[in-house]
Amino acid sequence: MTRRGFLGILVCGVLWPTASYAQRADRPHRVAILMTTQKDRVWHLAKALHDGLRALGYEEGRDVVYDHRFAEGRMEQLDALAAELVSAKPDVIVVGPNTSVVAAMRASKSVPIVGTVLNEPVASGFVNSFSHPGGNITGLSADVTAETWGLRVQLLKELNKDVARVAVLWNPEVLGMQSSWTATEDAAKRFGMALASYEVRNISALREAFVSIAGEGRADALLVFGDGLTYSRRHEIIEFANRIRLPDFYTWREMVEEGGLVSYGYNLADAYRRSAAFVDKILKGQAPGDLPIELPTKLELLVNMRTAKARGLVISSAFLARADEVID
Repeated sequence: MTRRGFLGILVCGVLWPTASYAQRADRPHRVAILMTTQKDRVWHLAKALHDGLRALGYEEGRDVVYDHRFAEGRMEQLDALAAELVSAKPDVIVVGPNTSVVAAMRASKSVPIVGTVLNEPVASGFVNSFSHPGGNITGLSADVTAETWGLRVQLLKELNKDVARVAVLWNPEVLGMQSSWTATEDAAKRFGMALASYEVRNISALREAFVSIAGEGRADALLVFGDGLTYSRRHEIIEFANRIRLPDFYTWREMVEEGGLVSYGYNLADAYRRSAAFVDKILKGQAPGDLPIELPTKLELLVNMRTAKARGLVISSAFLARADEVID
């Protein structure tokens, strides 16, 4: 389906009357969780949601039961997994990046959906506005604006002023990602940097990109856009960057905690924990379309000095002073 066609369906969907989201007292609430990644690589996020609901008074088994599905980095499985979750009649579905949002919305136009990593939710056609979403979806936005991606380019230049050519891993088919690419391109031009685009729509394309980048040998750095595929395959990406000794820059902190060099973005575990407040309001009867989309309150800059030392990279004291966290 084309992007325009999908947006048309969504726009029509948000104009339909919303269902009743009143609290049910005859059974525990069923919370479905759709995740793009292998369970072992993403369970800390599911647990953060569980912890958030527990802090709000929900005891698992008594007040709430969880139904998880994991796509293991294979985005083509998301539609089937979302349909499975919807067939169990959940009270709410919690999802991650835009790819899983799309799958959940295809599966149901009425079950409330809480997104934890919404990218450009208005431009992507998910909601009418940040202040009044208007349909069956609400949640948390991943970036303040698309220009956040441009700031990542600026930080990359500050990390190494000699960077001239950057290999970029990204998926143009993810709704909202095109504007992020445009902002990145604009910033690269301002800083005199050239971008080499590697479109990774699936695991095979990711592996092909590794071969191309290593074979060309002309990139000075690696910039990885955050989506379900790159997050699920972060171990492979980090191993690749280590092998060819490229400075690597990511969206999510997990990449740096697990051996990448630098990340700038918001805390995913915190987002899943905060999403519990949206789930709680929906379970108590509020319609998702009346709950404003939450913007990030803080973006974190992380640096892994162990990785820098292992690759023989020098990071200035000025850059380290800007970091919110340095892993030694």
